[in-house]
Amino acid sequence: MTEGNFTDYVKVFVTSGNGGKGSMHLHREKFVPKGGPDGGDGGRGGNIIVRGNKNLWTLIHFKFEKHFRAGNGQDGGSNRSTGADGNDVFLDVPLGTLVKNAETGEILCEITQDKEEKAILKGGKGGLGNWHFRSATNQTPRYAQPGIAGEELEILLELKILADVGLVGFPNAGKSTLLSVLTSAKPKIADYPFTTMKPNLGIVQHRDYQSFAIADIPGIIEGASQGKGLGHYFLRHIERNATLLFLIPADSNILEQYHILLNELKAYNPELLDKERIIAISKSDMLDDELQIAIDTEIKGKFGGTPYLFISAVSGKGITQLKDMLWDILKTHSKS
Repeated sequence: MTEGNFTDYVKVFVTSGNGGKGSMHLHREKFVPKGGPDGGDGGRGGNIIVRGNKNLWTLIHFKFEKHFRAGNGQDGGSNRSTGADGNDVFLDVPLGTLVKNAETGEILCEITQDKEEKAILKGGKGGLGNWHFRSATNQTPRYAQPGIAGEELEILLELKILADVGLVGFPNAGKSTLLSVLTSAKPKIADYPFTTMKPNLGIVQHRDYQSFAIADIPGIIEGASQGKGLGHYFLRHIERNATLLFLIPADSNILEQYHILLNELKAYNPELLDKERIIAISKSDMLDDELQIAIDTEIKGKFGGTPYLFISAVSGKGITQLKDMLWDILKTHSKS
């Protein structure tokens, strides 16, 4: 999936179907000239249903079709026959999609399971036929109920990437390079900030045919939690990750960058600090043994018990160990 095809935020206008009219039919046949009422009920209008699809990773298909209308219910008929229900409309979305009322911001539902269905807009009820209104004093009612009209709503579809591991770091920390080494993903890579403007997702193949998903979240900048840059769009993708992998370059102020990243996550959503996390010090191929030992001595014991290791996506240093650490954390998390 190319970066240009990734869409994680879109507004859609939906309309449920109208209910069908009840029938005012009176029974007539050759030897029954004055039969009683036998008008059937109208069918219900079609619903608007959001459905999870594990094969989708983006909302790109809603960029070109933004209006959806469910079918109307059919009118009731004679012999108390009920009109057909209107056709439902299914909006297939990736797992991790949040559905909101675009006007009020109210969360209508969230889709996290494959084939999970949530009706966000119900079709109008069909009207009752005149058969329901017969009585001892009115044996031939000549009226029936009209169907109830459907509803209209503008909804906001917001995708939060569902991945086991979220890569967190400043722009140009080497996240895209690491993702390309860990997985078969092919993110845009260049030596300048904000190369990644949209999340990239890849599957890490581990030992014994085990695998897990990892997402390269676009770079956080200081002030992201207040919406600076594209902060809120970036940070919301981290909420769905089970584990956070902090990537900090070896040639930076490691402790300072780590605490800035932590503060941005805390300011956006304090619950993010409850997630398991690992610190990977990238670009460590630039360090000789003596310098790495000096850095290790300086930072040891200053991450509050969070494990860390030195890696290099270029030389492959520490990559296997990193996979093992991530897998062990995910395995423990899945049992809890």
